[in-house]
Amino acid sequence: MQRQRVIIRTIGVATAVALAATACGPQKTEPVASASSASSSPTAGTSPEASPSTDNKPGEASTSPSASASSSASASPSASASSSPAVKAIMANGDENEQVRELQARLRRLKLMSVAPTGFYGSKTTAAVKSFQSKHGLNATGSVDEATWKKIEGAGKKPTADELRPSTVNEVDAPDPRCMQGRVMCISKESRTLAWMIDGKVVSTMDVRFGSENTPTREGVFDVGWKAKEWTSTIYHTPMPYAMFFSGGQAVHYSADFAARGYNGASHGCVNVRDKGKLSALFDQVKVGDKVVVYW
Repeated sequence: MQRQRVIIRTIGVATAVALAATACGPQKTEPVASASSASSSPTAGTSPEASPSTDNKPGEASTSPSASASSSASASPSASASSSPAVKAIMANGDENEQVRELQARLRRLKLMSVAPTGFYGSKTTAAVKSFQSKHGLNATGSVDEATWKKIEGAGKKPTADELRPSTVNEVDAPDPRCMQGRVMCISKESRTLAWMIDGKVVSTMDVRFGSENTPTREGVFDVGWKAKEWTSTIYHTPMPYAMFFSGGQAVHYSADFAARGYNGASHGCVNVRDKGKLSALFDQVKVGDKVVVYW
């Protein structure tokens, strides 16, 4: 940004204004652990990419095989069988399969889990199962036996493909009151999500990333000024596909860097989206003049 200011002072205010219209791009040189590389959201340190998640697969940052084994030894299927021969666990801490993914999707629908299904049975799944068992008069072991599974299955229909593998990892925040009327891209910095809303109803949602502390994404109520399916930043020379400009050079657009690095990076003020398919569909629906609300 210092070099940008030098350039602006050199070439004059008129040229700077023109360049500002396409100023976004990923910040590539900032260290991952530095304050400047984090999202402007206060929860940047707790993103799925940047922090441990006790229901990630073994071998990922959150749960090593040895740690999983030591922490779940008492709850594993074999241990459960030995401690309570009459009740056999069909799913337990340490398991990883598609049935676990379905379990997590069902628990998420019941508001007992807030994270997206991973297919790995960790401490978050154990806590959610215990909560369900307690509420339904079952033995709160945290492992899923046949009686628990039948109760969970009976609580709702089979999860959809999108529920099993949602493209939005972050849980969508409650909409700002300013998003409840008309056609709105409702963008929450707290939950790091974009909700496309029409007359108060959520049509689609997607994860988003914001600018760093040095180049923050502006908050407030805006309108989509113009759109470009293919665009390249004139300052950072980075692609900005499906760009929808709402505040000077700040736009909602697809970011390959966000798709690759997640919240380990940041934009120069734009709202980055990592799901290209969803953004493509949104781009086709959004019209120039539609409202954009960016809020905490």
